[in-house]
Amino acid sequence: MKRMRFGVVLVLVLVPAAALVGLNPVQAAEEPIKVGVVLPLTGEQAKFGEIEKNSFLMGVEEINKAGGVNGRPIKLIIEDDMGKADVGRSAVEKLISRDKVVMLTGGYSSSVTYAICAVAQQRKTPFLVTTGSADKITEQGWEYVFRLNPPVSEYPKALNAFLQEVVKPQTVAVLHENTLFGQAGSQEFAKQCEETGIKVIVKEGYEHGAVDFKPLLIKVKAAKPDLVYMISYVMDAALLMRQSKELNFNPKLFVGGGAGFTLPEFVKNAGEAAELVFSATLWTPSVPYPGAQKYYDDYMKRYGSPTEYHGAEAYASVYVVEDVLKRAKDLTPASIREALLKTDKMTVFGPVKFTSYDKKTQQNSLPTYLVQWQKGQLETVWPRNVATKPYVYPVPAWSQR
Repeated sequence: MKRMRFGVVLVLVLVPAAALVGLNPVQAAEEPIKVGVVLPLTGEQAKFGEIEKNSFLMGVEEINKAGGVNGRPIKLIIEDDMGKADVGRSAVEKLISRDKVVMLTGGYSSSVTYAICAVAQQRKTPFLVTTGSADKITEQGWEYVFRLNPPVSEYPKALNAFLQEVVKPQTVAVLHENTLFGQAGSQEFAKQCEETGIKVIVKEGYEHGAVDFKPLLIKVKAAKPDLVYMISYVMDAALLMRQSKELNFNPKLFVGGGAGFTLPEFVKNAGEAAELVFSATLWTPSVPYPGAQKYYDDYMKRYGSPTEYHGAEAYASVYVVEDVLKRAKDLTPASIREALLKTDKMTVFGPVKFTSYDKKTQQNSLPTYLVQWQKGQLETVWPRNVATKPYVYPVPAWSQR
């Protein structure tokens, strides 16, 4: 009688477990391959982490339902770095030492990602960087660090073409948060402006989470720049635009450097002040990559909210992980690294192939795009061949919108 009760309990436990990872009971019996993911799931960057976590889980569920890696499921062990470098380092040590992951992916903020990279290199654990974009991350010669997304210096490639062909500004003000991401991105953009004949008349950093940007914006307004370029996470981005509107500050255009300016939360928090703001971005659903629109639609259906380039990076990352693990001779760090070096895969985020150029090693390179908020929707406006709507320029003054 006792044996019968035990058998019933065993069935009740095993069948739901198989369903949770999207596997049939035979696949569930195979030993999973553990992959570590580090993301900011709490704290001020949690909205970015949520989109990426959702996309990682969506991708791994699809992979496991299709048979996993040579019949073995991938098990993602996701750790919260809280947006803090020391927490990220501890999380990676746990994933490597205790959880015995075969490789790592994820990495959102540049500061945390840089710290994680150092640990991964020291522990000789392959790390596929998903989002952390400071140029220096792939300029250290780290053998075990590979980056899927472009470096921050390349974010404005489409914007620069738009400025040269359409806007032709004479002067620019660059505002950035004082983080590794903000400092690196602002320095590179200012350099690019000078090279193309755009004079940088203001370049100012600020502390993340400020509640009043008006003193800074008054200073920038007095300089009368044609263009204001801002590198900010979502709450700062929204506040900068709201207070610019309150001050009736009217440059020719406001442009965000990706990050907070592309999230749905930006338009929710900025309200009317988000209208006609441009932003550099790394991906839109209209890019000419197989499955890009389907990923967007599936995400919307599953989670009830839009995704954007951060999610596409995560979704692509897990498919690169699958491809690498399938091609690796075995699951040792050396074999996985060798497979990463030979990666040549198309994803919804674009082609992934790790090369060396300038000072960078094991870096993927991709085109970028320009988007604009129009009537509460984020529309792709440049290049023209992927535009969902024509750009609105010249941008009317606040009083004329």
